[in-house]
Amino acid sequence: METVQISLGVIIFLVVLALAFDFMNGFHDAANAIATVVSTRVLKPHQAVAMATFFNFIAIFVFHLKVAAMVGKGTVEPSIIDHYVIFGALIGAIAWNIITWYYGIPSSSSHALIGGLVGAAVAKAGTTDVLIADGLIKIIAFIFVSPLVGMLLGGLIMLLVAWLFRRTAPRKVDRWSRRLQLISASAYALGHGGNDAQKTIGIIWMLLIAAGMSGTDAPPTWVIVSCYMMIGLGTAFGGWRIIKLMGQKITKLRPVGGFCAQTGGAVMLFVATSFGIPVSTTHTITGAIVGVGATRRFNAVRWGIAGNIVWAWILTIPCSAVIAAIAWAIGTKIL
Repeated sequence: METVQISLGVIIFLVVLALAFDFMNGFHDAANAIATVVSTRVLKPHQAVAMATFFNFIAIFVFHLKVAAMVGKGTVEPSIIDHYVIFGALIGAIAWNIITWYYGIPSSSSHALIGGLVGAAVAKAGTTDVLIADGLIKIIAFIFVSPLVGMLLGGLIMLLVAWLFRRTAPRKVDRWSRRLQLISASAYALGHGGNDAQKTIGIIWMLLIAAGMSGTDAPPTWVIVSCYMMIGLGTAFGGWRIIKLMGQKITKLRPVGGFCAQTGGAVMLFVATSFGIPVSTTHTITGAIVGVGATRRFNAVRWGIAGNIVWAWILTIPCSAVIAAIAWAIGTKIL
């Protein structure tokens, strides 16, 4: 990547903007980790938020930075990156997150960031040749793969639990499910922190490489720590509109269903993060919830609401890309 001249003030501004996106990511996606454990009344909201915040942060000690490397070096040609592109990408992602949060739509912060990066890079280059097809194909494919796998895993785990405890009293199953949900919710929060915080790490790393302030082997430690701290802080403030939608409006969940959904979703996140694939925690947990609901009966899932969510998923990358392209043009005038 060619080093570009960027003033220290602009770098500081863009790092703060990136951390603001990271905070919003945690705020926007808090529902993914705790919606089920709150809606089944296993934990009170403030307890669930505290638990998710803790596990978001300690993911720093669990996962390698493969997702950060994918975002930083595997989506667009590094040579095209400069402060204008980073500005456009962040504004596109933040704007789309605000829109979807306002309307209570569980869209993907991850894909909003990828869409923003794509839109700003193409706006600068004037061609799609700067996009790295291999990385983007994986990311786009997992728009569909992650919810489908989440749905499959959530449904299979639900069926397995129902078969294993078919002769157990429902009250006893409910009691054990409540205890196990604490583990499954913690695991999902860990996977959320591990996958999502790394996307912002990748963006800041791209900026620092472009400015000649970081090598390409690994991001600075301060970037890693600050991104994990900010996503945890964002989760601490929570996104209650989306929690209501995720926890109750798609399908009614009992503690056993919440445990199965979170466990299926957590497995999907752990596998994706280990392979360095930035997936949507929103897509994953939604699919898992749908899978659990469908095991009871097909019409237990409110398919109309689920369909509206899918449309939000499809529109996220192109909409954030358009906003980012406009923001890139504005950034070239004001930065």
